This record gives sequence, structure tokens and C-alpha cells, in this order.
Amino acid sequence: MTLGPLLDAPALIQLHVAAALPSVVLGPVAILRRSRDIVHRVVGRAWVVSMAVTAGSSFWISETPMIGTFSIIHILSVVTLASLVGALRAIRSGAVARHGAIMRALYAQALMLAGAFTFLPGRRMSEAVFPGTPWLGLAAMLAVAAAAVWLLWRDGRRNPLPFTGGLR
Repeated sequence: MTLGPLLDAPALIQLHVAAALPSVVLGPVAILRRSRDIVHRVVGRAWVVSMAVTAGSSFWISETPMIGTFSIIHILSVVTLASLVGALRAIRSGAVARHGAIMRALYAQALMLAGAFTFLPGRRMSEAVFPGTPWLGLAAMLAVAAAAVWLLWRDGRRNPLPFTGGLR
């Protein structure tokens, strides 16, 4: 592993990565806690902030523009921000199951599935984590994407909300 590709990146990409990494770590802590106690609430709030910064910072990153300065991945950023709002509205209205479904789906879709594509050969994260071995990045991408799809499928069998991302 080498931090060179990330340290050489523009400041906005560094901010994006710096916000995404805590999201990856904090998400499971909030999601897997059985009791919805103070730890869940504090970690959950930190996760929401890091997700909002991750999604928000993406609007100024346009390495592969398609429509003006935006690319297809920016749709995910809009869905992420809308899902965060939907999850917060759900918990404030007492819809705990809906809140949990949205947050689990958001973790699987925005962090695992979309994050998996950062490990494609030639991308910065692949070069940082798997320098000189792009096939390992591809293998990691496929494994993480498969895990995300499995989690969404498993959760979708129990609750029809995950694929909506909280937009219904």
C-alpha cells in the first residue's frame, strides 16, 4: 500500500477520501449495534456527517465528465443525500424499521457497491491499495460488489425498501 496516489491528488479528492474512510468504518458499528443506545446515536450522527461530506464533495470532482462537469456517479451523490434526509425523517417520525432499511441500503449501495468501483485497475484507490498489482484491485472490486449485492438481496427479501434508498 502506498499513499502516493492519494497525496498527489487534488485537495477535493483528498477531502472526499478522508470523509469516505470514516463512513466505511463507522457504518457497520452503527448498523450492527443491537441496542439503539448512545453509542449508536453518536456513531450514527458521525456517519451521517461523513456520508454528507463524501457525497457533497463529489460534486466538485469531475475526472470523467459526461454532462457538463457531472458524470453518472453524481446521480448516486444526489440519491445519497436524499436517502440521508429520508432516514433522518424516518427515525424522527418513529419509523425505526424504515430508518434501518434506508441506512443499510445506503451503506451497501453508496459505500460498498460504488466504493468497489474505486478499485478498478487504473483508479487512484486501486493504485494506492494495490500498487503494481491491478488484478488484485479487480478481485477486490468484484468481491466487495458481490458482497454488496448479496446484502441488498438478503435485506430486500425481508424489507422491500432497500432499493428505493428512502426515496418513496
